Amino acid sequence: MKVAAARLSILSNSALVLIKLVIGIVTGSVSVVAEAAHSAVDLVASIIAFLSVRVSDRPADRDHPFGHGKFENLSGMAEGALILLGGGVIVFEAVRSLLSGDRDIQTGLGLVAMGISAVANTIISRMLFRVAKQTDSAALEADAQHLATDVYTSAGVFGGLLVIKLTGLEALDPVIAIVVALLILKIGWETTAASVRQLADTGLPTSEVNRIEAILDRHPEILGHHKLRSRKSGPQREVDVHIKVDSRLSVETAHRVAHEAQDQIRSELGTAHVVIHVEPWTVADEANSK
Repeated sequence: MKVAAARLSILSNSALVLIKLVIGIVTGSVSVVAEAAHSAVDLVASIIAFLSVRVSDRPADRDHPFGHGKFENLSGMAEGALILLGGGVIVFEAVRSLLSGDRDIQTGLGLVAMGISAVANTIISRMLFRVAKQTDSAALEADAQHLATDVYTSAGVFGGLLVIKLTGLEALDPVIAIVVALLILKIGWETTAASVRQLADTGLPTSEVNRIEAILDRHPEILGHHKLRSRKSGPQREVDVHIKVDSRLSVETAHRVAHEAQDQIRSELGTAHVVIHVEPWTVADEANSK
């Protein structure tokens, strides 16, 4: 499912880059050319997402005992960096056009290109968001963010070209391109920051940690827990925790309790690797609990 979604994104972006670039050159609109650059960045990001989801789905091996999920986080960071680069290029071209004052814009074809882009990316981005949510894919979510940004920027350029067509104010073209670039830079920063947080092994959200603790607190044979740690690797969550059980329990019973807790946490979180260390409940623990 993830690979098919990423492949469709590549095909869509390839077509849009070609359409926008040709029409941008023909019409002389820097804002349409800026949109072509934006879609080119989206295309590279889609290719990165496609490659990363193929790698991240591989099972754990000797060199990657925890699986390959981090490749999706690396992909998200790379895509965020590309968004920032694309935004910077657009700002450069727009400022150069604004300062030169050399513009002769034909808005008709530009309006057509932006309309097609907005509709196509609305459809593809919604599909990618849906698959990303179903598979918890950081790479596809970043790709979907790219295309969602493209919807807004295409709509903005469409509106600007329409105003130029009605008023003849061609100086608006590079101004629109700069506004587009600022939005792109914002999305790029957010995408990069989210991926870096996961690469830095930031813990799971508080809401998920609370759900894990609630499972442990509800279990009748778990008398306490501590040293709860968590992180996320691509779509997979990693959880390890120490639990306290009655010291009179047999090893077999304590093992069963740990497995029950592991199964309940996996069922609650979805894709998760859970390690539970069992410790005896001592007299000191009893005194501290009072």
